[in-house]
Amino acid sequence: MKTLIIFDIDGTLLHSNKIDSLIFKHVFETTFGFEMQSVDWRDYPHCTDTAIVGALFDRRGERRPSAAKMQAFIDEYVRHLERGRCKQPTDFKEVVGASKTVQRLMADDRFEVGIATGGFRKPAHIKLQHVGINHEPLHDAYADDNESREDILNEAIAKTQHLPIHRTVYVGDAVWDVTTTRNMQIPLIGIRIKGDTETLTSAGAQHVITDYSDYDGFLDLVAEAQVAT
Repeated sequence: MKTLIIFDIDGTLLHSNKIDSLIFKHVFETTFGFEMQSVDWRDYPHCTDTAIVGALFDRRGERRPSAAKMQAFIDEYVRHLERGRCKQPTDFKEVVGASKTVQRLMADDRFEVGIATGGFRKPAHIKLQHVGINHEPLHDAYADDNESREDILNEAIAKTQHLPIHRTVYVGDAVWDVTTTRNMQIPLIGIRIKGDTETLTSAGAQHVITDYSDYDGFLDLVAEAQVAT
């Protein structure tokens, strides 16, 4: 029997000093022609890229963009993100030990590794590549076809139905990760790279780390992880 460990990306495996959020805002405004007033994802009903775009159109009372228009937006976002990554590579940083931890977990028969992020697929792949994580063997799910965090997590889990999974643990950095996993009764390991662990513990997380430098300690938490209270 195996444990499935599912990771978020932004703030969990890497951090980008909000550069990606500012790029998202710029491309949204140039693509759709109106202002995106906030890049605080807590201001939206679901903290996923699809839901954010939809909410911005809903608030204006306008029809949501077509699939073709959304794809054009995503493609432009990808181009700007790649350009930003090349121009300011140090603004996209690996959380200490993240890549090595993912690699070691993937090489261990006791574990399966997944990705469940509120971001679009192509931008997520760029970010993972930047910190040396290969997305191809991962059980992954993104916001392209899902609006809620719950739907994204369920898609990642569904990809392991053929495997002998007896336990699933999610690793995430945000309060909405606490809320989502509590709603789904999935054990959580929180991570706060700035050390402000109370952000998640006050929301109900039982275990919060700041990086992956202690691999054995991380495995202990995988075994001990609990559903947020």
